[in-house]
Amino acid sequence: MFGAGPGLGFSLAKTFGRHGFCIAMVLRTQEKLDQYAVELSELGIEARGFANDITNKMELTRAVQQMKNIYGTIDVVEFSPHSGSVSVTSVLDTTEEAVLPIFNNVVIGAINTARLIIPDMMERGEGALLFASDLSAMSPTPMSGNSGIIMSGLRNYILNLHQSLHPHGVFVGHLSISPLIKRGTGFDPDQVAEAWYHLYVQREAVEDTYPPREKNIFRLSIR
Repeated sequence: MFGAGPGLGFSLAKTFGRHGFCIAMVLRTQEKLDQYAVELSELGIEARGFANDITNKMELTRAVQQMKNIYGTIDVVEFSPHSGSVSVTSVLDTTEEAVLPIFNNVVIGAINTARLIIPDMMERGEGALLFASDLSAMSPTPMSGNSGIIMSGLRNYILNLHQSLHPHGVFVGHLSISPLIKRGTGFDPDQVAEAWYHLYVQREAVEDTYPPREKNIFRLSIR
């Protein structure tokens, strides 16, 4: 899991862990990762944290190699990008400074991660790369000027990866998620995590949204 956190990231770890996965978590702060690992262990889920900056290729390469040394292979990658400390800006207020930090975290982070994982998956002829975005990837809105540029770029990369990797047996999935995620609501992260796992298991579509908006969005078929 690249982009582990207390909300959706932790829910995804619980969901995949309950289905037999060992969880490798990536975040910049080892202290937080250790805390998540303890909480998951109390639920009977094996988890380890690997602190690094996903925009730093040397750090990321080292973390991925550590995962392989411990677990042997990486079967599923979940990449949940985040904007860091940069706020979402309207299109009229969008500047280079409002775009570049998020672009580095989201798009460059995704590229660096995928390029480290893809060769092994192609060689085995199996595996999955799962990417999350916010809804601005699917529905442009002037109030999401900077994030819309970045998330739509991420989506383009994801769909191109699908076209290239599907013939090699590697699944690429994209879930575009409402920013209103909050525990105890209709956007509870545990529910989002279940939707994410369903998309991974069923593999009937490359992408979907949460909440589903089947009448308004284009669902790209695997075939």
